[in-house]
Formats: sequence, C-alpha cells, structure tokens
Amino acid sequence: MLASAVLQLIKMPEVLHNFGRLGYPRYLLVLLGVWKILGVIVLIAPRLPLLKEWAYAGFFFVASGALFSHIAIGDVFVTLLPTAVLLVLTVVSWYLRPESRRLA
Repeated sequence: MLASAVLQLIKMPEVLHNFGRLGYPRYLLVLLGVWKILGVIVLIAPRLPLLKEWAYAGFFFVASGALFSHIAIGDVFVTLLPTAVLLVLTVVSWYLRPESRRLA
C-alpha cells in the first residue's frame, strides 16, 4: 500500500494512464495516496486497535474496488493479478494480525 501510495502521489505516468483508463479523475490519486499512507502509519503504530480495523477496511475497499474496476472495463487476467494479490494480502494480513492488534 505504501508503494502504491507513493506512486500515486508522485503521479507516475503509468499510474496516471491506468487511472484515466479506469475512468477516475486525477485528483482522486492524491486523496487515495494520502489515505493509504495514513493507513500504513496506523497499522505499524502500537495500540490503536479500532483505527487498525478501519485501516484494514479501507485497504480492502480500495483493493476490491480496483479489482472490480479492472474487471468492469474488461482487463485481462494478467492485468488483474497484481490487484488480486494485493486484495488477498490485505485479507491475510488482517486475519493473521497478532492478538495485541485486535479489538477486544
């Protein structure tokens, strides 16, 4: 998430192209980039279990929305793979998080 956030914030040409191809406005890149960085900070910070749940939920919404967007425009499987892997990693990370990072 951090890597994709940085690429979005620096507006890498490939990211701009793909975002435009999906039909999203460019200003959304900044919003997503900032929220992803804040989510990463929350996940690595100690305590804050409620915020961690919100961060995981946000990451899930972003990754699943991206996957659906790629499917909706008819992208091939190879194009879907990185987004699908990110979605799976998000769910696995949430599921396997330590007890200290879970809500009571």
